[in-house]
Amino acid sequence: MKLGYVILYVPDVGASLAFFEQAFGLQRRFLHESGTYGELETGATTLAFADHALGEGNFPGGHVHASASAQPLGMEVGLVTGDVHAAHARALGAGATELSAPVSKPWGQVVSYVRCPDGCLVELCTPVGS
Repeated sequence: MKLGYVILYVPDVGASLAFFEQAFGLQRRFLHESGTYGELETGATTLAFADHALGEGNFPGGHVHASASAQPLGMEVGLVTGDVHAAHARALGAGATELSAPVSKPWGQVVSYVRCPDGCLVELCTPVGS
C-alpha cells in the first residue's frame, strides 16, 4: 500500500489551482475540461482538487465543505520548504489567512499554518531535523 493522491473538495477547482500556483509556487499538472477536477505537480503523491458536486456524487450523505466551516477541518496539507517565513508571506500575499505565524518547534522544525480561500488548511514547514 502507498499513498497515491490527496483530493481536496472545493467550490472552484480552477481558483484553487490558481491560488496554489500563486501562493506556493506549485505547477498545474492537469485541469479537466469540465473544470471539476485538477491536479498539481507535487512529487510522488498527487495533490488534486475536485468540485463539491463530484463529492456529493461520491458521498450521498454529503460532506463538510471546508469553505463553509468557521473553523479549519481536522486535516491539513503539509508543504515542506527551506524558508517558511518567505513561503508564509507569499501565501498571505496571495490571499491566505494566517492561523499561526512561523514558529520554531522544540524538535528543530519551523512551522506555520495558513488557511486558503477555499477553506483548506496548509502547514508550511522545514524538513524534520533541519
